[in-house]
Amino acid sequence: MKIQERTGAGNNRSSAPVQPTMGERLPSPPRERKPALAALAVLLILVGALGATMLVLRAGDRIEVIKVTGDVQAGESVGNRVESVLVAGDSGVNYIEWNQLKTLKKLKAKSTIYAGTLVIGQMFGTEASVPDGKAVVGLSLKEGQYPEGIEVGDLVAAYQVGNNASSNSGSDDKTGTGATGSTGSADAPIVEDARVTKVPSGSGDSTISSTNQRVTVTVDESDAAALTRAAAANAVALVKVPGN
Repeated sequence: MKIQERTGAGNNRSSAPVQPTMGERLPSPPRERKPALAALAVLLILVGALGATMLVLRAGDRIEVIKVTGDVQAGESVGNRVESVLVAGDSGVNYIEWNQLKTLKKLKAKSTIYAGTLVIGQMFGTEASVPDGKAVVGLSLKEGQYPEGIEVGDLVAAYQVGNNASSNSGSDDKTGTGATGSTGSADAPIVEDARVTKVPSGSGDSTISSTNQRVTVTVDESDAAALTRAAAANAVALVKVPGN
């Protein structure tokens, strides 16, 4: 009986779970490796490095071009109304680079160029082109027939002056219009809004005589005939009007 009891007691001790002693760690399961994630991380690093390299290379391709800082009228030079800006080089755009400014100042705007415009080669030429519906008229003016300090780009009104002004105003009373304007009044301008496109430079052939000077204006085509008749009679005076 004693032998059996000891055997049974031994069996009970062997079947009881073994408790870990204090200070011992339980074994951790092996980590699962994910090569796909590691490859993705490496790829993202390479893409970021490539993007940074491209930005540096693009910054190196930027060119210094000319931007207009003030309105330039047709037939006018840019003068000093310019500044330099950096843009990305593009072979499809004919930018005028900053180092070509001296040459650009010798050319004339073909049409109105507004402030903030980047200059391209097609905007300028040796002569201004005449916009549709407009005409260019040359005037020979004496002192007192044009305001002092008149400049290219100024907006002016053209009035008929002299003894012919009153006679011409009544010559077409039957039609209600005269050479002096649409109202047939001597006080009405021949042209209300002519744009000055050329003024004397003070040298060369810009002066006809010691008193007469050449001024070129652009007007509506419908006003060109009346202005030309008055100019041929040397009976035109220019006055600056708002809108310059």
